[in-house]
Amino acid sequence: MAEDDKKAKTTTAANKGGTKKEKPPAVEDKPFADFMHQDYLPALKQELENQGIEDLDLKFEKRRVPPLDTKGDCWQVIGTWQGGNRRFVVYFPKADIKGPRAFSCAADGTQPSTIEPFLMDERKINLSLLVFGVVQRLNAQKWLARN
Repeated sequence: MAEDDKKAKTTTAANKGGTKKEKPPAVEDKPFADFMHQDYLPALKQELENQGIEDLDLKFEKRRVPPLDTKGDCWQVIGTWQGGNRRFVVYFPKADIKGPRAFSCAADGTQPSTIEPFLMDERKINLSLLVFGVVQRLNAQKWLARN
């Protein structure tokens, strides 16, 4: 009986080693700019349109952050709608979705009064969480059609 157990273990070990399929790389593992243009912006636009925003303009640009008066530029996802009257920005200072992130929003063409940490307590950042975070923040402002 001990020999049968050895054969079963050997067969199982051989199957594990030779037939394991490799997972395709996650979209979040793409280079930062590729992920933003190919995945994040389209997913965010689609979800915000599903939430009732009709004239959304989304941009991905490297700009200065005026309230912080930083010495360098910062990658930003900038969303505007209602003819520019509503605006949000997601900041990526290190060109890495897993690095520090911040969020701001403003209405009526004003500058944001605060820039807040964005999804800082999350261990694993992925596409759906980045989209959900923006929707959650805009919903808290009562800016979405469902409110």
